[in-house]
Amino acid sequence: MARIIVLTVWIIIAVSMRHIGEAKEWSLLQAPSEIQQRLIRDPLSISLASTDYGHIIHQNPSAIFAPISVTDISNLIQFSNSLPIPFGIAARGQAHSVHGQSMARDGVVVNMTALTEGRGVVVVPDGGALGPYADVGGEAIWIDVLHAALKRGLTPLSWTDYLYLSVGGTLSNAGISGQTFLFGPQISNVHQLHVVTGKGELVTCSTENNKELFYAVLGGLGQFGIITRARIALGPAPTRVKWVRLLYNKFTEFSGDQEHLIAMNGRNETIGANYVEGFLLLNQPPLDLSFYPEADKPRITSLVTQYGIIYIIELVKYYDNTTQQHVHEDVALLVQGLKFVPTFMFEKDVSYEEFLNRVHSDELALRSQGLWEVPHPWLNLFVPRSRISDVDEGVFKGIMLKQNINPGIVIVYPVNRSKWDDNMSAVTPNEDIFYVVSILRATDFDKLEAFEAQNQEILQFCEDDGIGMKQYLPQNKTHQEWMLHFGPKWTLFKQRKQEFDPRNILSPGQGIFN
Repeated sequence: MARIIVLTVWIIIAVSMRHIGEAKEWSLLQAPSEIQQRLIRDPLSISLASTDYGHIIHQNPSAIFAPISVTDISNLIQFSNSLPIPFGIAARGQAHSVHGQSMARDGVVVNMTALTEGRGVVVVPDGGALGPYADVGGEAIWIDVLHAALKRGLTPLSWTDYLYLSVGGTLSNAGISGQTFLFGPQISNVHQLHVVTGKGELVTCSTENNKELFYAVLGGLGQFGIITRARIALGPAPTRVKWVRLLYNKFTEFSGDQEHLIAMNGRNETIGANYVEGFLLLNQPPLDLSFYPEADKPRITSLVTQYGIIYIIELVKYYDNTTQQHVHEDVALLVQGLKFVPTFMFEKDVSYEEFLNRVHSDELALRSQGLWEVPHPWLNLFVPRSRISDVDEGVFKGIMLKQNINPGIVIVYPVNRSKWDDNMSAVTPNEDIFYVVSILRATDFDKLEAFEAQNQEILQFCEDDGIGMKQYLPQNKTHQEWMLHFGPKWTLFKQRKQEFDPRNILSPGQGIFN
């Protein structure tokens, strides 16, 4: 009798699974004509949508959706909601995620770059109480926002290091760079959003109207809505920058001087730095010394060989025609008293746009060598200030320096938590200052496993040692890991999900609710 019951249960499960598969297939084939005509299902398009910049995760969608208007996106989401079993939907801009976050297995990937109706960048030099701002599509890339703003002598205030990212993509995470200590992340510089929620509703939101959705979407990992337009704060644009790098052989002096620099603006904004980041040079060739004069490369290499790790502060001072006469004095005041290795200060003078777009030249070089479309096992962490020295000892020296694996680019710099809005979904350590630690590598497919193993070792060290870090662009795999990631924000995050995407349709690639 028991065997008959077990067999019956298995038959029911098999039939149910078959019906689920049929429901998913039926949902696309029987879509209304206005949706059908926007669906793309050829093998090449499916293959392209099955991966991202990371080239680590591969998940095939059932189709790609090419919307012309925001209404098209709303119709797609509403159609999914109408089904007994809805399909997942992921918005895809530049697909610069590295761990499948912009994918939708067996669902639909929305190609945001297909939007054409009412798009573009609109710069408003006099926005009244808001000051100058730009209205931009969620599919727009930041380099285009920069170009449009510069034509009016204006610029966004907060940036990412790489400008060929979509506005909607960075605002769904945070958007960070060396200006974050001063202006906060990009999500702290948004006045208003247009969003299509997980119910298919078109909503305009801000801190004044529909504020719960506004706060949820910013840093919300795409869980609550698709950003179709954003109003970005602007300010006066400089024309040129003094771009300085200072080399250190002691981590405590490196981090202490970084914290001194990000505090200067609070005391005297006119003499403070406009940008502060930091890098590591590990004694694991090849060393990237492209910034430095040829004559100085041998002595920099010797310094790295001697100490194993050299720490580099990168700071920038903006200027224009009105401040050009005293910019040298400003830089001298900035570095006065800093504890870098004597004679190891290097400086460039470049245009403002050239500095902001500095990563693009590297991209072009890598693309020409066929080294862009390769695995990128990146790891991004926010580390509390009180534990950053432990990360230096345990991760930089204890793991990375000891292992014969190319470290890639290692970025380390502090930011002020006061510049972040805790109402938003983005998660940070609970200290006044925390550090961005970005370990950015590219590798061949046959070496990927070693890099991922090292990343896991780093995460395990942080967990075992109680570092209290948070992942940026998180790669959590289990429900428990997501709960720990959001911490006290988890209950609110779940409530917002239930309110704005109750059927768990949006951004399934994050793996939070599905």
